[in-house]
Amino acid sequence: MSKTPEYPVPALEKGLDIVEALAAEATPQSLGELAAGLKRSSSELFRMLNCLERRGYVAREAVSGKYGLTLKLFALSHVHSVTEKLLQAARGPMRGLTEEFQVSCHLSVLERGRLLVVAQEMSPEPVRISIEVGATFEAAKTASGRLLLAWSGERATRGEGKTRKVLEKIFAKIRTSGVSVAESETIEGVRDLAVHVGKPEAGVMAALAVTRLLRRGQRADEAALLAGMRAAAAEITRALGLGRGTQESGGEIAEARKSGGAEKRTRAAARGAR
Repeated sequence: MSKTPEYPVPALEKGLDIVEALAAEATPQSLGELAAGLKRSSSELFRMLNCLERRGYVAREAVSGKYGLTLKLFALSHVHSVTEKLLQAARGPMRGLTEEFQVSCHLSVLERGRLLVVAQEMSPEPVRISIEVGATFEAAKTASGRLLLAWSGERATRGEGKTRKVLEKIFAKIRTSGVSVAESETIEGVRDLAVHVGKPEAGVMAALAVTRLLRRGQRADEAALLAGMRAAAAEITRALGLGRGTQESGGEIAEARKSGGAEKRTRAAARGAR
């Protein structure tokens, strides 16, 4: 991944520093408190605060004169739905993953306690699995659903006693490894792999998953595919404006591309032998 070039804009950065400082505090802040927290002089913040107030991003309390954020940023962030932004950010990385590894992939979210498929990219292979967009599944019975349940505050609604304890152990393992891998509970000969997209603390979570057909006599090492999935998930997270994401690693991306080429050669040889 090429690094975004830096072109410093001091005035803009100063304004963003103020917005982020106000967002980080539970109560309104005075000019002096902001200056101390940002290690800047009151005079250089005053004009910027005046501009932000005039544009409706901050407001002053009538009695104390302290500054606080308005709901304007919240309103702007909801002009387009989260799902719309997620789909836009995921389109390119999902297509790249499919082309690199010749596998179908899909993107899912939790919706009212169930797993909802919101996007799919089809493999170019003649024999492939399709997960219909709009389909819903019981979350605890899918690799993607268990991944999202592990990172969210929710828990499986069904299952008591032993079943719930087993699920909690699975969730703990997922939180440690960062991935969810399992044989399909509904289709024989199918294996599901899922990685996390977004950031739980930002309230944006999705699962990027690959559903693999296990060909007879072929059960290749999945490390390269998982590394490629992690790289794609990190790219989606970054495109959403949520930072680099927990899935991203330069070494993983390089290894994914290196190993992905080897897997392509293996598949090509297998097709030639058929």
